[in-house]
Amino acid sequence: MSRIVTLASGQFGDIPLEKLCELSKQWGYDGLELATHAHFDVQKALHDNAYVPHIKETLAKYNLQCKAISAHLTGQCVGDMWDERLDNFAPSRLAGKPAEIRSWAIDEMKATAQGAQKLGVNIVNGFTGSPIWARWYSYPQTSNKMIDDGFKLIYDLWTPIFDVFDEWGIKFALEVHPSEIAFDYYTTERLFNLFNYRDTLGLNYDPSHLVWQGVNEVAFAREFAKKIYHVHMKDVKLFKNDKAGILGSFLPFGDTRRAWNFVSVGHGDVDFDGIIRELNQAGYTGPLSVEWEDSGMDRAFGAEEACAYVRSINFPTSSIAFDSALERG
Repeated sequence: MSRIVTLASGQFGDIPLEKLCELSKQWGYDGLELATHAHFDVQKALHDNAYVPHIKETLAKYNLQCKAISAHLTGQCVGDMWDERLDNFAPSRLAGKPAEIRSWAIDEMKATAQGAQKLGVNIVNGFTGSPIWARWYSYPQTSNKMIDDGFKLIYDLWTPIFDVFDEWGIKFALEVHPSEIAFDYYTTERLFNLFNYRDTLGLNYDPSHLVWQGVNEVAFAREFAKKIYHVHMKDVKLFKNDKAGILGSFLPFGDTRRAWNFVSVGHGDVDFDGIIRELNQAGYTGPLSVEWEDSGMDRAFGAEEACAYVRSINFPTSSIAFDSALERG
């Protein structure tokens, strides 16, 4: 099968790149999806002539590929309405300065496109942020104008960024996710319509964020098949807990009292068999990138097991119909 299995590096940001490469190879991966907050410094890529060659040499030393980088934290700062949590995503000198954080994020996303091109990568995964996420529940009353204005702001903020992405031949793969402007089927459809299905904007398809909301992950993949530019393999498990609701109860990830938790791939309720069949039908040949998030499992054990699981279900499509031998003549 031509699809490689990669590991998203963001959840391993405490491990230096070379050590992570060594571990990833031991665990069985073909490559890494490098996170800009962890293992790929955009500014160094642009201003230090030795930096990108060093990244490439380190990957090559362990026979690993990089087909995408992730800039989720930066993108969040573009479209969000500020609160103190964004201070963790931006340079510390900008803490408490909403306008400056947004300005930095816009410039940094533009620079990320150039950095990706220098690395030889044509996909940047990420978030857009959302100025209206706090208004998802319609009380106090949320007017249509508030929603329209929120989508329009995202359009205005991201159009100049996408223009720069086009200049460098890079595509932006949005991860549909709660707290983003597109978090389910209808908001994703609305966003694509808003941008007139601009080729620059596609999806980093992550089924885990759909399942706990009650959105059919396989139908979503089928509907937006042509827009899937990258795939995150991440699982979520739904629990039968009569005391818990899907909103999380302010309980931390991993707490078994929750109604759902992200779990290592293969331990949850995501229909990966159905997803692989949809990806095969769509002709998707990009990476299957394990985004490992499981607070209830040892990280090294989980990363290795997840790689083996993804390989086991990464089956190719058939070139014949199963009943073709029954044909006469």
